[in-house]
Amino acid sequence: MPRNSLLSGQAAWLDTYRLGLRVVEQGRVRSVGDGIVWIEGLPSAAMEEILWLEDGSRALVFHLGKDRLGGILLTQTTRLTAGTIAHLSGQRLSLPVGDQCVGRVINPLGDPFDGQPPADSSNRRELFAPSPPILARDFVHRPLYTGSKVVDTLIPVAKGQRQLIIGDNGVGKRAFALDTIINQRGNSVRCVYVSIGQKRASIVNTIEMLREYGAMAYTAVVAAEATALPGLKYLAPFAGCALAEEWMWKGHDTLVVYDDLTTHAQTYRELSLLLRRPPGREAYPGDIFFLHSRLLERSTCLAPSMGGGSMTALPVVETTQGEIAAYIPTNLISITDGQIYFDARLYAAGAIPAIDVTKSVSRIGGKGQHPRIKDQAGRMKLDFLQFLELEVFTRFGAKVEATMATKIKRGHVLRELLKQERLSPLPIEFQLAWLTAFNRGLFDDVSPEQIGPVLKHIASRLATNRLTLDHRDEQWAEAVTTWLKEGFAA
Repeated sequence: MPRNSLLSGQAAWLDTYRLGLRVVEQGRVRSVGDGIVWIEGLPSAAMEEILWLEDGSRALVFHLGKDRLGGILLTQTTRLTAGTIAHLSGQRLSLPVGDQCVGRVINPLGDPFDGQPPADSSNRRELFAPSPPILARDFVHRPLYTGSKVVDTLIPVAKGQRQLIIGDNGVGKRAFALDTIINQRGNSVRCVYVSIGQKRASIVNTIEMLREYGAMAYTAVVAAEATALPGLKYLAPFAGCALAEEWMWKGHDTLVVYDDLTTHAQTYRELSLLLRRPPGREAYPGDIFFLHSRLLERSTCLAPSMGGGSMTALPVVETTQGEIAAYIPTNLISITDGQIYFDARLYAAGAIPAIDVTKSVSRIGGKGQHPRIKDQAGRMKLDFLQFLELEVFTRFGAKVEATMATKIKRGHVLRELLKQERLSPLPIEFQLAWLTAFNRGLFDDVSPEQIGPVLKHIASRLATNRLTLDHRDEQWAEAVTTWLKEGFAA
């Protein structure tokens, strides 16, 4: 810069400078460890305010005491020790949002996790924003298709719904969530996958899988790996919610997967105990219910006057030995609009996806289900539930009458029809095709070995056919009958 320009700039700054009394609070770190920092001073600090530490670290006010405050570390340098000076920032936590985040992998602070340059920070949203008011909401009325035979027919999910995914470890919960994201390709639904406390190798495998199936073109990933500071694990679901919330308020349909809230609750318990908050049931703090309710209440379907966007939440929670009556699972069941329960015994028996229909429910998803799917699925569900009751008698070798034997045979066929390999989401037209065939008895004389090839033939014919859900039942019945004959002949 030329010397004359520099001098003129300094003169302009001096003209605007005014002498005055400035009061600045300054605190001092008393102790630090385990992702927690205790600070003396700063009497004007507010909850969830960012603190700047002299060594370059950052903390978030998490506990206000009489003589000191407790903060959770967001970033930490090796120079952070007792005696470090701390200052108030007057800022609340936010991260960059918008279309620039599509296809990116970031941490809960918005910093890149994928080796690419940081996103433009001009458009930001607070992590702890309030949930939309009642007057801004609308009733759910549009379906969100997961691509799963069981869910799209028996446990439907609507846009704006909060549907819990619950079950033991290793029974297919994450696979179902990823299938749902992959199935949104071409459906104008923007997705956010939140990884909480997973190993880096697991996160990388998930991202590579999403890229392989083209899902990263409409998905953002928020990752707080297992080695991250506890504060980042605590913030991860709120960061993912803020990303999706920005798109929702702009009129887009969004889907958020929180994987998983059990780890999130354990992290919150860890932070609370370190900050000496009173423990409650299972050592969780008393506000653990509020923690998840204020997160999930932000998922909704907005009214047309507010843009008509939606945010569908699929929180994942892990059980131990199928105990759904534990503290965190029951909390989340009461907050959400239904649950999809994965049973370890069904998984061991080879029923994949291992969804227990008797323990799964969707309280409001039926409002968004297509009338034709609802009609066909209702008839099929009645047959399936009767089969599950009658199957108990066959385990003891009891003889059953002819009508019961027929129902049991149809139930075994239906169980084969409901099986589905992972990473193979199916269009809703395919669901209507096999439902129509089953309800009309076209599978009654089919052996279980024939079902797989026949269903593949139906899927291939649907790919070249123009049948939609709005076509008449007679058209579907005629087409499905023809396709089944072709499949049997092949």
